[in-house]
Amino acid sequence: MKMCQRTKKGTAMKAIKGLAAATSILALTLTLGACGGSDSDKSTLQKAIDDGKISVGFAGEAPYSFEKDGELQGASVEMAKTIFKELGVDDVEGVNTEFGSLIPGLNADRFGAISAGMSILPDRCEQAAFGNPEFMYTTALMTKKGEQDGMKTIDDVKEKGLKLATMTGAIESDYAKDLGIKSQEVGTPQDGMDAVTTGRADVFALTGISLNWMAQNNKDADVEVSESFVQEIDGVPQIGAGATVFRTDDTELKDAWNKELDKIVSDEKKYLDVVGDYGFTKEERPDGEITTDQLCKGELPTAKS
Repeated sequence: MKMCQRTKKGTAMKAIKGLAAATSILALTLTLGACGGSDSDKSTLQKAIDDGKISVGFAGEAPYSFEKDGELQGASVEMAKTIFKELGVDDVEGVNTEFGSLIPGLNADRFGAISAGMSILPDRCEQAAFGNPEFMYTTALMTKKGEQDGMKTIDDVKEKGLKLATMTGAIESDYAKDLGIKSQEVGTPQDGMDAVTTGRADVFALTGISLNWMAQNNKDADVEVSESFVQEIDGVPQIGAGATVFRTDDTELKDAWNKELDKIVSDEKKYLDVVGDYGFTKEERPDGEITTDQLCKGELPTAKS
């Protein structure tokens, strides 16, 4: 009987020691987790700071974001590099993605943000979170040289019955749909210019900044670009702005970004120091009269004359 009791006592003591050891290991694991944290526990911003790098999606649309000689360049990219450096992230890596696939790629964690000068639109705001405006937008029309024929807006393209090309996912594709024009959608700005030069399209509509950049850097393409304009839909001027895009739950990253962005946008010299080399002027600098919240709600203010 006593032996039986001793055996039970010894078994119990071993169990207690085993439990204590397991408890110690668990406590150590929790302590290490609290000190370092697993990557899955870190916010996008904290992980970027710890890694010293962040990936951004871009769409190869000059002069916003594009790759040249293996290097990521453009106004949106320069803005990203400048702001992320202030946030403690030195390296910005690009992931080339078709424009229409940028938001799906962001939400699939292919990259940490979108740096492509994307227009702030209500339907996009339902899928992702836009930072404060970085660029004010106008549209322009590219044709072969000598074939502008007095066109001033996309309405003129419709009136003349011309073949229109727009970029998939770009605001001009929405304008065409709203105006009842069946446009030929292309994947990149280069595809749009090629459509014009080969005669597959008469007109390519895109932001004025992008088309002017392409014309200036492709002088042998024999194309010309119209004056920039603000397109009207049902009498409402479609004032637009572009911004960096974040996942909806990346509030910390978006707020930190906006704080640094506001320091740049509020100072004309700082703004032009960042984006001026890519053809942007004070006319593209947001003046604070239009907000991301307004654009996400579709509340467009009256265009300036």
